[in-house]
Amino acid sequence: MTTYPKVKTVQPLAEYQLLVIFQNNDEKIYDCKPLLNEYPFTLLKNKGFFKAVKVDIGGYGISWNEEIDLSESELWQSGASVVTVPN
Repeated sequence: MTTYPKVKTVQPLAEYQLLVIFQNNDEKIYDCKPLLNEYPFTLLKNKGFFKAVKVDIGGYGISWNEEIDLSESELWQSGASVVTVPN
């Protein structure tokens, strides 16, 4: 069974994207747009609700409410790595 790093922080970005920082300090951008027409994710179209995202206790994922959440494995596997250029 594959294990994935736990989520440390999540920040909502423009265009229904999330900046997810994992406990190993890797950063990924997760695009929520493909989910917006699927139940129960349709609620995320409300930008105020979308911005209310939080990290679950223990870092096992993120959630907006009891029904809408994403696991750390989904965020890790489907997120795009953020490439930082050294100064």
